Amino acid sequence: MTKASHYPMDQLHRYTFVEQDVRGELVQLSSSYQRMLQGHQYPAPVQRLLGELMAATALLCATLKFEGHINLQLQGDGPVNFIAVNGSHHQDLRGIARLRQEVADTDAGLTELLGKALLVITLTPERGERYQGVVDASGGSIAEVVQNYFQQSEQLQTRLWLHADGEHAAGMLLQVMPASGHDLAAFEHLEHLTETMTAAELFTLPGEEVLLRLYHQEKVELYPAQQVRFHCGCSRERTMTALASVQPEELRDILREDGAVVMTCEYCLTEYRFTEADLLES
Repeated sequence: MTKASHYPMDQLHRYTFVEQDVRGELVQLSSSYQRMLQGHQYPAPVQRLLGELMAATALLCATLKFEGHINLQLQGDGPVNFIAVNGSHHQDLRGIARLRQEVADTDAGLTELLGKALLVITLTPERGERYQGVVDASGGSIAEVVQNYFQQSEQLQTRLWLHADGEHAAGMLLQVMPASGHDLAAFEHLEHLTETMTAAELFTLPGEEVLLRLYHQEKVELYPAQQVRFHCGCSRERTMTALASVQPEELRDILREDGAVVMTCEYCLTEYRFTEADLLES
């Protein structure tokens, strides 16, 4: 277990390289990641996978050119059949994993956990049309799968590094600028520099120090950090609205047997209890 951080975590840093047509992002997560895991009792490899997907979602949220939401969803035929993280341009994130059987291997990776899988990326702007992209996710890592998505859908040279250990999660992204000259040598140079950063350093060093260590010989423009937080968005009112789709007779049966209808949010595990009086008022 890594030592507790003594500096602000749960931040995303965006930066550009002045002399190269390349932009970068760095995200470091601690309390938001731990809050996402709280109460779920996920096995260690699933915790890591969810942390990597959370970091990837935060990085992609920072690439959004609109106000809205993004959803990264992995669906597979392995022990983990579903894992998803939702995020917004405000960097409000929530996530969940569903298992169809126990995960025994503590070192299991993406393929062992999900088997034959797909990554579904859904972009939902507050104004405009919804977009969905699907790429194969049957091998490698989440970082490689997201890189393939950018290569196929955006034709942009992109590289991701994702790490998670159940306590901290972190990620870095490098991407060539759209409509740039695609200077492959410059991109590879920055890629090799970024490759030297370890997970332990990303988990324990302030973001500014990480960037200084990596790019001290480069001219980097760093933008103000953005706070990242776990935010579910569920409420008693929304849960009541969901109950409207349940047949009245089914609700009456539950009330007769249990005295109340209890609904639990699958993301944050908040429990909402509705009595007969509550349902009649609605």
